[in-house]
Order: sequence, then C-alpha cells, then structure tokens
Amino acid sequence: MTVTSAQKSTTVRSHVRPPRGLRTAFSLADRVAPALVARAAFFLWCRPTGTRRTTTIPGGTRWTLPLGRGHVVGQTWGSGPRVYLVHGWGGHRGQLAAFVEPLVAAGHEVVAFDALSHGESGPGAFGPRQATMPEMAETLAAVVAARGHAHAIVTHSFGGSTTTLALLDGLTADRVALVAPMADPLPYTRDFAEVLGFGESTRQRFLALMERRAGRPLTDFDVARGVEQLDGPLPAALVVHDTQDKEAHHADGERLARSWPGARLVTTTGLGHRRILRDPDVVAEVVKHVTAA
Repeated sequence: MTVTSAQKSTTVRSHVRPPRGLRTAFSLADRVAPALVARAAFFLWCRPTGTRRTTTIPGGTRWTLPLGRGHVVGQTWGSGPRVYLVHGWGGHRGQLAAFVEPLVAAGHEVVAFDALSHGESGPGAFGPRQATMPEMAETLAAVVAARGHAHAIVTHSFGGSTTTLALLDGLTADRVALVAPMADPLPYTRDFAEVLGFGESTRQRFLALMERRAGRPLTDFDVARGVEQLDGPLPAALVVHDTQDKEAHHADGERLARSWPGARLVTTTGLGHRRILRDPDVVAEVVKHVTAA
C-alpha cells in the first residue's frame, strides 16, 4: 500500500455483462426505435444490481426511518463522535462491516444503513429497485439530519460520489474516507452504450432522460469538478483506491484526490473493488484517518 499523488489517466472499460441476446436486440431496435431503446436503457441504468442480496452486521441497534414513499433501514453501534458508513450502487450496509468494530473500539458511534431501493430498505421515489444519484445523496442527508452530526463518513464506490454530491449540496462532516470512489459516473455511460449496442444519438436521448429524472444538470454528477469549483470548506479527505479495480477505475480516485484540497491518496494493488473493504491495512488506514486529531 502506497501513499501517492494522482497523475495518470486510464481508459474506462465496461464491465456490464448483459443477458445473451440482449445486445443484439438493442442494436437492432436502435435502428428503428431509438427513443424506445433510450427508455429501456435508462430503466436498466437506474436499476441497481444485487439489491436483493444483503448481509446484516451482528449486534447494534436496528432502526427504521420513514422517508418519501419508503423507509430506510439501518443499525447503530457504540457511542461517541458519529461515523456514517455509506455503501455503493447495488450494495448494502453489510459490505462495510469490517469498519464497525475498530471504529467502536476507537470510541465512535457507527451508523450504517441501506439506501432506498437497496438492501432491506423500501423503494425510492421511482418505485422498487429504481434509484438515482441525487436520491441516494438526499437519503444520506436525511439520515444525518435524523441521527445527528457526522464526525466522519466512510464510503465505498458510488457511495463516494453520492456522499460528495451531498457535501456539495450543503451536508457537513469533519472527515470523509472515500474507498474506490467514482469521480464522475457519466463517462461510464459510453461503456454501457457500447455493451448494450446502441449508438451515440441514442445515448444522448438516454442522458436527457437521466437529467429530466434527476431534476438537475448532469454536470452536477461530475463531483470532482464540483469539488474544484466549490467556494467553501470541505471535510478532510482520504481516498483509497486499488490499481486493479475493474468497476471504479483507479484514475477516478486519482482525479478526486487531486481535486480535493489537502486530500491524501492511498493506492493499493491486487485488492480489486470489493476485497479492499475487508483488507486489514485499508481498514486501519481509514480508522486512523477518522480518529486523527
């Protein structure tokens, strides 16, 4: 594990694996009904994969927070300055279980929850198994408003994007640890289009649908750019990213660390996108950052 500064970029590659025949169907339909293809692609994009798989973390106090059309399910452990754990797209709170015990032992209250349309939580504003980046950011803000000030927020993957968006929208925290974050999810839509087999004009229709549902400019989703342009304070940041991450590329972590004033980038190799959450050295690095004076 090395501490470094981000200087290089990498080509974003797709890791979407569509069902057999789906790419052919999309490619053929794109020639005659691009608007229909854009709507179908948008539905798939907003559908988090793996949302039915969840692992609860032992112990703690379970709670439910009514929110919108649904409810958020979470757990709380320990006492002291409050640390929130934020999972990524299609994830659940159990994926960050390795952080709970050491943070509690260090004298912190730990709060973990499932985002709307994820894990054990209820549906979001757009129905079961449908979610958006702004909605996930708003969910975090609502949980913090209900549970209390965030001394720190520990995030994984897309949870880093949504947390940064929430901070740019006014959420406050003292420290943040971003594990395998995405600096901007929009470039990944090009891979999504390539894998599903539809063209650039249809992708533009798809992006228009995304902007309409989000109710805000798509440029807001480029959180690294938002951090660079922010005229105001941000929490002390740690970025941890693996060079072999195949879902959120290491270049995203580098870019976000460069953009964030005073951020520290820790680079690992061989842990990928998920094992990085269970690595003892990574956990220790995050706890050290959270508990720093």
